[in-house]
Amino acid sequence: MFPRSLKHSCPCCDPTQFGRREVIAAGLGLLACAGASTKATAQPPLPSIRRLRVQRALTEDGFDGVYFREGRYDREALHKLDWVFRDLSAAEVTPMDPRLFDVLHAVAERLDSSEAYVISSGYRTPERNSALRTSRVSSVSLHMSGMAADFRLPGFNAYGVARLAAEMQVGGVGLYRRDGFVHLDCGPPRRW
Repeated sequence: MFPRSLKHSCPCCDPTQFGRREVIAAGLGLLACAGASTKATAQPPLPSIRRLRVQRALTEDGFDGVYFREGRYDREALHKLDWVFRDLSAAEVTPMDPRLFDVLHAVAERLDSSEAYVISSGYRTPERNSALRTSRVSSVSLHMSGMAADFRLPGFNAYGVARLAAEMQVGGVGLYRRDGFVHLDCGPPRRW
């Protein structure tokens, strides 16, 4: 079980704000994003070498290295990142969507940050997500698909990080001021 301080909620779609139509529209949006070519987006091209520095809250687990080079994701690096982003309560690892790492990389690059993201939540099992269900936790959370992370970035204000990420339009951005963390995902650009 997580300590009380990490029992935060992080919706990808807040069920109190979104009805069935919005959830279906979000799902269709995800499919459209997956099928869209990179040339069709307004995103700047990602560099040919991508690094990420992450540290898992409550554990000694971390990753500091290159996860993409020469036009390919490094399979070994992705496995290490999957371990860092695992569901701690169930000790369950799932393949994370590498586009999440691209989002985190892009934000760190824009911030010119050399600090490690301190990850409080990555992948969540459906059971874990259900146990967290409040008005702020969605039953269709992208955490369950390995597409989302909640974090703090030492040396940076959570509001500033969330605002920059939202301006970049690289995915979903949630700001949780009271808890002092930011949610990023590789779903459609949106904010809360």
